[in-house]
Amino acid sequence: MDIILLERIENLGQMGDLVKVKPGYARNFLLPTGKALRATKANMERFESERVQREADNLTRKSEAEGVAKKMNDLSVSLIRAASEMGQLYGSVTSRDIAEGVTAQGFTISKNQVDLNTAIKTLGLTPVNVILHPEVSVEVTVNIARSKDEAEEQIKLGRAIVNDVAERERLEAAEAAKAAEQRMAEFDAEDYRDTTGRDDSAGNDADADANDDASGTDDVADENANA
Repeated sequence: MDIILLERIENLGQMGDLVKVKPGYARNFLLPTGKALRATKANMERFESERVQREADNLTRKSEAEGVAKKMNDLSVSLIRAASEMGQLYGSVTSRDIAEGVTAQGFTISKNQVDLNTAIKTLGLTPVNVILHPEVSVEVTVNIARSKDEAEEQIKLGRAIVNDVAERERLEAAEAAKAAEQRMAEFDAEDYRDTTGRDDSAGNDADADANDDASGTDDVADENANA
């Protein structure tokens, strides 16, 4: 389907461009949201008559968006969620959650302005783009933690605290395995000493019995010779 873009669309074109798109994309998104018009003769004439005003309005909105972007620079949005020890959320954080978090800090945006392909399902710091204008976007840090204190600590560290927990658990497991290996080695050494000791004792006893038998035989032989 041929359409006229009424604003810049990433990877598609600039305002006023005549482009061809899939019918479904046009009907379901571009046309109902007012981002484009069908490329009919009447619409093309209408756009040309409005072009100057549309371009002026676009520059105004762009300038306003750039001002907001400067204020939102380095903005961090903290969201408190329940999660497992390994950092997996019991649920997820969506575009709506992020939009509400940004709005709560004084910057009113809608979920459609949050550029999030998939919901966030882990604790930590996630950079997310917020589109303020077709030509202006700003990166917001979404700080997901289990408590306010944990959120503040993550901002200071610049990473998820759960990474420290996982690393500590890994080290503890490695130390426990090493200690168990040492104990097994000690048990094996004790078993070896006990076994060796029993064998030597049995051997000495056998030698002693053999000597006694030999001595008794010699005594009998001497008695027979004297008789």
